[in-house]
Amino acid sequence: MYVELWCEEQFNRLAIGPPDFSHEESLPPHVGLLVAAFTRINEPDSIYGITLANEITSQIIRYEHEGDWSSALEYYDLLVRSTPKEHLGNLTGSVLTGSSASRAEDKMLNCKMHKGLMRSLQKTGCSHVLDVYCEGLTHLKGSLQQDAEFIDIQYEAAWRAGNWDFSFFIPYSSRSSTRTQSYCLFNENLHSCLRSLENGDSEEFHAKLCQAKMDLVLALSSTSMESTKYIHSTILKLQMLDHVTMVWDLRWSLCHNQTSESLPGTKKFSPVSTIPTGMQLELLDKEWNFIVFQTEHNLDLFEPFLAFRRALLKVLGCEEHLVTHLFQSASALRKGLRFSLAAAALYELKEHCFHQDGGIMPNTYFLSRLEEAKLLRAQGQHDMAISLGKYILQKHSDKKDVSDVYRLVGKWLAETRSSNSGTIIEDYLRPSMDLTEFKKSTDKRYMSRQCRTHFHMAHYTYSLFKSYEERLSSNEWQAALRLRKYKTRELETLIKRLKSSSKGVKTDYSVKIQELRKQLALDREEAQKIQDDRDNFLNLALQGYQRSLVVGGKYDLQVVFRLVSLWFSLFSRDQVVKAMMKTTKEVQSYKFIPLVYQIASRLGSSNTQGSSNFQQIALASLLKKMALDHPYHTIFQLLALANGDRVKDKQRSRSSFVVDMEKKLAAENLLKELSSCHGALICQMKQMVEIYIKLAELETKKEVPVVTATVPVDPSCQYEVGSFPHFSGLADSIMIMNGINAPKVIECFGSDGNKYRQLAKSGNDDLRQDAVMEQFFSLVNTFLQNHRDTSQRRLRIRTYKVVPFTPSAGVVEWVNGTVPLGEYLLGSTRISGAHGRYGTGDWTYLQCREPVMHHFFLEKFLLPADWFQSRLAYTRSVAASSMVGYIVGLGDRHSMNILIDQDTAEVVHIDLGVAFEQGLMLKTPERVPFRLTRDIIDGMGVTGVEGVFRRCCEKTLSVMRANKEALLTIIEVFVHDPLYKWALSPLKALQRQKEIEDTDSCLDDSQEAYEGNKDAARAILRVKQKLDGYEDGEMRSVQGQVQQLIQDAVDVDRLCQMFPGWGPWL
Repeated sequence: MYVELWCEEQFNRLAIGPPDFSHEESLPPHVGLLVAAFTRINEPDSIYGITLANEITSQIIRYEHEGDWSSALEYYDLLVRSTPKEHLGNLTGSVLTGSSASRAEDKMLNCKMHKGLMRSLQKTGCSHVLDVYCEGLTHLKGSLQQDAEFIDIQYEAAWRAGNWDFSFFIPYSSRSSTRTQSYCLFNENLHSCLRSLENGDSEEFHAKLCQAKMDLVLALSSTSMESTKYIHSTILKLQMLDHVTMVWDLRWSLCHNQTSESLPGTKKFSPVSTIPTGMQLELLDKEWNFIVFQTEHNLDLFEPFLAFRRALLKVLGCEEHLVTHLFQSASALRKGLRFSLAAAALYELKEHCFHQDGGIMPNTYFLSRLEEAKLLRAQGQHDMAISLGKYILQKHSDKKDVSDVYRLVGKWLAETRSSNSGTIIEDYLRPSMDLTEFKKSTDKRYMSRQCRTHFHMAHYTYSLFKSYEERLSSNEWQAALRLRKYKTRELETLIKRLKSSSKGVKTDYSVKIQELRKQLALDREEAQKIQDDRDNFLNLALQGYQRSLVVGGKYDLQVVFRLVSLWFSLFSRDQVVKAMMKTTKEVQSYKFIPLVYQIASRLGSSNTQGSSNFQQIALASLLKKMALDHPYHTIFQLLALANGDRVKDKQRSRSSFVVDMEKKLAAENLLKELSSCHGALICQMKQMVEIYIKLAELETKKEVPVVTATVPVDPSCQYEVGSFPHFSGLADSIMIMNGINAPKVIECFGSDGNKYRQLAKSGNDDLRQDAVMEQFFSLVNTFLQNHRDTSQRRLRIRTYKVVPFTPSAGVVEWVNGTVPLGEYLLGSTRISGAHGRYGTGDWTYLQCREPVMHHFFLEKFLLPADWFQSRLAYTRSVAASSMVGYIVGLGDRHSMNILIDQDTAEVVHIDLGVAFEQGLMLKTPERVPFRLTRDIIDGMGVTGVEGVFRRCCEKTLSVMRANKEALLTIIEVFVHDPLYKWALSPLKALQRQKEIEDTDSCLDDSQEAYEGNKDAARAILRVKQKLDGYEDGEMRSVQGQVQQLIQDAVDVDRLCQMFPGWGPWL
């Protein structure tokens, strides 16, 4: 905080200063302070905003922060090589010229280089090279031998390698002076404890254990709460000491039956070695699994514990547990991208798989080779991984255990397209599926394997189906069809002429006719084969997705959207309808809850003839099952459809509110069928809807939930009373807001004692559009939560509930504790906001203003830790919402449509009616991809868009790209939703920028005639282009695309063309 205040005074603006590209290698003092602070608070992105120069120091800081220890090792080696040899040979600095201060500084930098190089060697798994390097340094004269950190690194390398005879590495003279108050020699104490554990030296063990605990507690007591990186590592070290104590109790027991020779009559306590029982080892495994669960997503914390447990198991001599641990370590290190350490663990694992008599542990050896194949693929050696997978299939005798190998080889072949589809399906994916289906088991691990197998089969066959569909609809295929028709007509003409021609000509005609018949037969055979293969792939995809939903839940979100998209786009095919009927019977209904609104919107009358009758039966069956199992998540949507004709008379002529009587009748019929099971609840919900529509108070009972409260989906379909807040009444008064539609603010009382503030809206806006966009944001949040990098950063988009009851009325959740950005910056009077308070020398409202958004955090969050945390949450929130908003083309982001939470500083986007780049259709087109004005950037601190904002944008976009197919499927369902009319009409565009007054009187049939979502295909194509990285016709990397978007968003040439009401100067 103080560094930023200094920067603001020093540079006359909130900035860190220009990057220094001079030859000077040391960091500027204020940058050095920020680096020291950011490396202690466990924040992954801020460091990138301050290390912008290319000096070696900055590069090393970044490499160490990223865990790229191989690159860090190269740069440390470069530093050591560039240092004069006489300086390296005498680390005391006595040969250096200059003042004693400069000599001390050079000596410190020399030591830092060597210790950095040692850390890099250790992190990359070069233990032997590290031992040799340390041994060489111990023979050099100077102060490095007395450096506590240097000695601690040596001890850590020793216990990791199981080297307990370590006295010859450390000069005797340094032992008495190594302990300092500034550095805790944890690894020296841990090494002594492990050595005592090996030898049974109880006195040394407990002395060193006590000393280690005291040092850690002392270090913890002097650490600030903000230094989470050091707090976490210290707590983990305490847990390691706790495990050492547990293992000591397992390995050694005290025997006091012997009489001491030195003191007759006294008892001598001596440790006796014991072998831990299976039950004791299981208890140890429980403690281990608990720590794994807490730290597995942070490999910097987890990796030392992996090495520590390996050392413990070696001391105990538990060969079987050691093998299992090495396998788990290799898998965890591979997933954490520590490939060299994973390879080392695998090598040791394969060595342990061989018994002393030369025999092999078949199952463990098989698993180690499979993990080796996964590691090869992770390193980019795809061909080698596939070859090893095939070798495992040939050599492993028990075919029941190789279903995963079949699946992985098939998946890798499909990804690299290094084999034909028939081979991939019949030789790999289908055998994997058959093997998992053969063994009937309800074990979770087995069911998860079965789920993965069916998903990958479905995913691959779906991609083949899509490629065949694209081929059949391509221009080349259509040209081939036209040519075939032409040849068919030519054949018919030749046959006619053959009958009336002379004998000599008949021969020529006969030859030509035979050629044409052969060509047409081949063309028809090819076309039929392609269509048959396409239908076969579709069947396999539908079956695979259905089985994946039945047996597991890992891919539910992707599969449900894909299935629903297939159902809706291919409803005319009987095979699809039959598959839908089967799926709805066998799959649990809660898996379809995320798409309840889209499924309900397809509901129609079942009185029509033909296949559409079966479609509506299937839809009604699915909706009925969902409503029976999850009434609180389904019935409101059915009530909204049943109220489809409740539209004001003056709105009936508008296309947005055209009444679909088939949907209304179908919803009413379905509600009647549900009355036998949920009659009382439906009646109460209808009363609730009437309350909100009329803002009148009617008596209801406890079963009805608060409309805007979140009701968790219960897979058991029980929904017991008390598991969610139910409606208990409304406040006595309401508040009427400004605006054409005059929305009402009401307070609803819940059974949990909380007040739920809500906005009842009825007017020209269709709340169904906002509801769909909020639904999309929630699904993106799911992807962000499931990804390691974005979950670690807690990236998300703040959402709120929108519940439409009729086409023109509904309830919106009031986001408590928020204030519009425009209100904070400008105030209601245009002079009482932050610009008026802090920009006293600025020009007036119509003139440019200096940014003041950073004062929001100084005003609202008084403690430094809260100030930093809130600003971090703000920056991450802006980054995530900017990327997601850009992908869906969200427009109309003026300062009153973005709220900021005064408790967390997260931003909340409201009024989501302009989506899919409809902002380009406004009279004054929107030129920027998202709002990133000067005030928005000012709130991010001295680093601005660098560091946290840029990195979080890249991580969010990477997750969205990785889930491109799922997102496209979701968006395809949304834009084809018959109730979601997202395209702006010309007058709606004018209304957005307030250039007409009386909208109701101006709107008529000719001006707003709804022609269907004819631009849906274009909208989906544009989203696909964005997810593929296309900007201005060129494909870009994630980093390049983010750079282009940020550049466009802050471009003054674009901002000056924005509509004045958008406020580009704010």
